[in-house]
Amino acid sequence: MTVNKSFTGADYPLIGPEDPPPFSLLNENGQGSVLLVGDHVSNTIPRQLNNLGLEKASLNEHIAYDIGTHKLINHLSQHLDAPAVLAGYSRLVVDLNRSLEDDSVMPEVSDNTPIPGNQGMSTEHRRQRVHCFYTPYRVAVDGMLHRFKDRGVIPAFISIHSFTPEMAGFKRPWHVGILWDKDPRIPVPLMQQLRAHPAQFNIGDNEPYSGKHPADYTIDHHAEAAGLPHVSIEIRQDLVNSEEGAEEWATILDDALREILANPELYSIWQSL
Repeated sequence: MTVNKSFTGADYPLIGPEDPPPFSLLNENGQGSVLLVGDHVSNTIPRQLNNLGLEKASLNEHIAYDIGTHKLINHLSQHLDAPAVLAGYSRLVVDLNRSLEDDSVMPEVSDNTPIPGNQGMSTEHRRQRVHCFYTPYRVAVDGMLHRFKDRGVIPAFISIHSFTPEMAGFKRPWHVGILWDKDPRIPVPLMQQLRAHPAQFNIGDNEPYSGKHPADYTIDHHAEAAGLPHVSIEIRQDLVNSEEGAEEWATILDDALREILANPELYSIWQSL
């Protein structure tokens, strides 16, 4: 994994010398025509923000990060020989899958849990969070896309998330959710492949979340707007919260994606009607 340790000092006042950088690159020189992104893989809070006033136990819950996604992306990146851009900090610091105009980009409350460190923030402090954590991640994703462009490759863009087995008293039946909006090139055949698996998985078509919702900013901003083939994959957290589970699901996704990603016609700019 490649990390950049230059995000400290006066230019990045919220990142201390012992804090991680705002992003890391995994399998940076992978030769697959795919870019993986993990907006919510980390539950880290920079030391200066004092856990945002939360008990440490809260940072191990789904409000802080997408449980299991770091493990899953690590394995899937190897299967696909694909580079990945991974978030360095918790979505409670700044949610990288939201636009800056979205109130939930620095949530004051998450799943009924108040976030003290996000309440009453000054305009200057919000600006510092954007500068230190949000912008570097956006630039890193764009940088990886430019590398593909320099190679003459139109990449497939795959965003990985996870969801809780239960929410608001509702037990979610899906094993995997496939989120998409207008471009069907990856999501539709991917759902077909996963539904044909002998294990008879329950596959959510824009469930438990929808790719048509604006709270899907990374895909909308980096992939859909550019016409890149793309999909957002949501895995139920209990399925990937171990190395064994993450490897199993990386293999399942690799098998399901193999024929789709092998089609040369996939790698073109989508012209929405």
